[in-house]
This record gives sequence, structure tokens and C-alpha cells, in this order.
Amino acid sequence: MAGADVQEIQCKSLLNKLDIPNFPFRWTLNPYRGCRHACRYCYARPTHEFWGLDAGREFEQRVFAKVNAPEVLRKELKRPSWRGEGIAIGTASDPYEPAEAEYRLTRSIIDVLCDLENPASITTKGVLVKRDVDALRELRRVADVRVNFSIGSVDEKVWKTTEPGTPSPVARMEAMQFLVEHGVPAGVMMAPLIPGISDSSESIHEVAAAAAQHKAQFIGANVLFLKPGSKEWFMPMLREAYPHLSPAYAKLYRKTYAPQEYTAQVMKIVDDARASWGLPTMEPTKKMSQPQRQLQLAFSV
Repeated sequence: MAGADVQEIQCKSLLNKLDIPNFPFRWTLNPYRGCRHACRYCYARPTHEFWGLDAGREFEQRVFAKVNAPEVLRKELKRPSWRGEGIAIGTASDPYEPAEAEYRLTRSIIDVLCDLENPASITTKGVLVKRDVDALRELRRVADVRVNFSIGSVDEKVWKTTEPGTPSPVARMEAMQFLVEHGVPAGVMMAPLIPGISDSSESIHEVAAAAAQHKAQFIGANVLFLKPGSKEWFMPMLREAYPHLSPAYAKLYRKTYAPQEYTAQVMKIVDDARASWGLPTMEPTKKMSQPQRQLQLAFSV
């Protein structure tokens, strides 16, 4: 793959457990480490430092593919202790980043989930997910599944400045609509909403409007947070592209998360936009009851 060094690695385990109270999911998995999408704010950048690599260019240009991920996942889901909980895919790197075109690890993982009837959600900025519509439809027949398209702004400058390696927001919206029209639940996650850049009422309503026009089935949002390792990569971009915002960020991000008062104000705008366009909130995936599964199968015939 031009411009990136993809290294094949073996993983001993794939599922990661989160012990965070009131969080929408407890289990995550990531087929890749590193991401060519090169989002300047990406909170997963510091994970490369665990390997002695930097969180900047090496995170974008040295991608690790967990080539045995599907086999490891199958073993983990067959353990007697596993309770069939929902799994969030793509929390640290995009499962449809460019390496997926060659390695097809995410596709194989969907097949495993389908075989074992395990619910999952997928978060992506990629449009390659359309390739797997058949597998996602099969998973939908036996388990709860949804695809969350991460789209924080539909402004072209914001996209090119903050997410230089990703498909355009319009392309993502179109991919979402394609999945919905083919029976796969999908919606928009406005994440991150970036202070002074994509957090205005106008910008948020523009995203919600586009989401509704492209048949989104839900919408959610998160405000930007800047972890050590990510902050050092984001702030130079901010000073170059939005120099007038630098003083405000010095106050707003003294810590990893923006102040709760500011976050609440932004989320109120999101709630207003969601209501204006008749879009439901994004709910966590969960295991189907037997009656639900039977009903789903009946309507899938």
C-alpha cells in the first residue's frame, strides 16, 4: 500500500474490557493499530508510543495488522464465561482504514460474529464498509448490529485540515445511506465536535440535516478531548490553521477534557438539532432475546 508500512503481527487476545461506570459498552476490539486516516485529533495516537514509536507520522505511516484476529476472536467468544455482550469495533483505530482493503480482517471478524450470533457496533470514517454489506446483513439477521459513521463536520476546509486521510463527509453520508437502504442499521456520530471549529449551532445543524437527508437512523455526538500524545499533534495544526483559537484552547484544555459546562452547552445544541430533524439517539447494541431473534429471522426471509 503506497505511503504506508503495514506490519503483520500476531495477537494473544483481541477483546478489551472497559471498566467505566455508565459507559455505553464494556468490550472493544481493534483489528489494526495505527491509522492512515491521519486525523489530527485522534485520541489513539499515544498507543503507538507503547511500541517505541511516535504518535505523529509513525502512527499514520506504520500500521500493524493483527492477522490472526478472527481466529483469536472465535476462541474468545466460545469461552464458557462469555455472555454474548455487545462489542464496539473501531475504538482505537478505524476498522476500515486502507489496510483493510488488502487484509480483510474486519470482514472476517463480522463473519465470526455472525457465526456466533454476537452483537456489535462498528465506528468508521471509511466507505469500504459498503463492500461488507452482505456480511452485515447476515449479522443483522441473528444479532443486533449498527454502523456509526464518524462525521463531525460537513465543511470541506474543516475536513481537509483535521482529517486529511479520510473520505469526504459527503462520501461517508452516501455510504451510510447505502447501508440503510440495504437493511443495515447506520447513523452518524458527530465526533469530535471541535471548539470554535465545528461546535456552532449552524455547523451541528448542517450535519444533522445532511444525516437526515441521507436516511440516518440515529445520531450521537462527542466533544473533542486531547490526551497527552494527541495534544502535541493537534495543537501545531490549530496554531497554523486557526491561530486565533490558540489562547482559548490554552484555557479550555488545561486538562484532557473540556469543562463540563462547555460540553453541556454543546450537547444541548446537538439535542436541539436531533429534535429538529427527527433523529433518534444512538443506543448501545445488546444481545437479542430469543423472541426478538425469531422475529428478526422471520422478517429477513
